[in-house]
Amino acid sequence: MKIGSTLMAIGFASMTVCGAQAAEIKVLSSNALKTTLEELGPRFEKATEHKIVFTFAAAAELKKEIEKGAAVDVAILTAPGVDDLIKQGKFGGSRTDVARSAAGLAVRKGAPKPDISTTEAFKRALLDAKSICYVEQGGTGIYLKSLLERLGIAEELKAKTKLLPSTNPAAKAVANGEAEIGMTQISEILPYPGAELVGPLPAEIQLYTVFAAGSQANASEAAKAFITFLRSPDAASVLKAKGLEPAS
Repeated sequence: MKIGSTLMAIGFASMTVCGAQAAEIKVLSSNALKTTLEELGPRFEKATEHKIVFTFAAAAELKKEIEKGAAVDVAILTAPGVDDLIKQGKFGGSRTDVARSAAGLAVRKGAPKPDISTTEAFKRALLDAKSICYVEQGGTGIYLKSLLERLGIAEELKAKTKLLPSTNPAAKAVANGEAEIGMTQISEILPYPGAELVGPLPAEIQLYTVFAAGSQANASEAAKAFITFLRSPDAASVLKAKGLEPAS
């Protein structure tokens, strides 16, 4: 891929700097964009000579850290989370939407894939499973708790549900044999070769999450450039490959 020419096409030519001018950009990001940013980060660094330092965790956890005063140049969290940080005065300006993500179900590679084409089939798949898991503090986990209550199966699933920390993503736990079924963002399932995507949650109960970037009111030009890069054609192609829908 001709990264340099692509960046020039979107107005990045003036960003290329010498080593003495290079900046370090602290980026806190939701796990949902981890593999995307791990690929895009080096491209941006090569084109600009800036250095990016990533911290990945559940969006809700990162938001709390920012509210406590964590050092950050750019944060990529859920859109409501970024909006709230702007309202609190933690961030300046407005948010920049980056991608939309859907939730899905994962099983261990090679295991039978249950039918989850309808809400009833989804309920049956969970009830029939020996164990299920999801990250408790993530945005998806918070939604799943309320969803299982709404579907009337939370109590039946309680004994076989494993609530995970953000350091142990659901797809990783499934790949390691810790649970039969894992539920998380689709973009957090695809990176694990030991897990397979069964499919997205049924449309009527699907959780779509918009992830957005925000920055400090006095954000550096380097931080602003990175946010702009996340909306570039290069970034869009990677987002799609990682199971995300680029923001329009």
